[in-house]
Amino acid sequence: MTTIFLLRHGETVWNAAGRFQGQKDSPLTGRGQQQADEAGRRLARELERHPGQIDVHVSPLGRTKETAARIARYVPLGSRDEPRLMEVTIGSWDGMSHYEIDMEYPGMLEGADAFNWFFRSPDGETFDAACARIKDWLSQLRSTTIAISHGLTGRLIRGMYLGLSREDMLELPVPQTGFYRLQNGQAQHVE
Repeated sequence: MTTIFLLRHGETVWNAAGRFQGQKDSPLTGRGQQQADEAGRRLARELERHPGQIDVHVSPLGRTKETAARIARYVPLGSRDEPRLMEVTIGSWDGMSHYEIDMEYPGMLEGADAFNWFFRSPDGETFDAACARIKDWLSQLRSTTIAISHGLTGRLIRGMYLGLSREDMLELPVPQTGFYRLQNGQAQHVE
């Protein structure tokens, strides 16, 4: 089975403000730039133990491309855009805070918890659709791969890789520091 180095983009302006970006974008903060730089240094050390062909897949959204550009200062990235790694979209809720969603769409978040509210948007991506695109991507990997993606999509990638239930995968942590090494049916956070 192939090894995957799964990175999340660094902190963005909207992350810091409590907005869910979905498929909209905001730039990395200074802290996010530092996180990307540190991930690049750690990844360079980790790759010394993984000689051979390494594919690099990057979500085409701005924050992941900005993160990839910073990582490329430490690791040569001959990357290609991979739309299947884009963040889950919550449709018209992309770019909104919980408060704004609750004000503009009263009652839509009732009964939701901190992890499943993403899939309540009336025009967003469904859990099953997001998992289908990720499953398709995972099935096509043939060599060691660096993947630069997002928080929720990263949860789904790790959850599917590990064979977790929907509830368990949605509760996985999504740190913006370090990265995950998915190898031999396990996911290890490398910090």
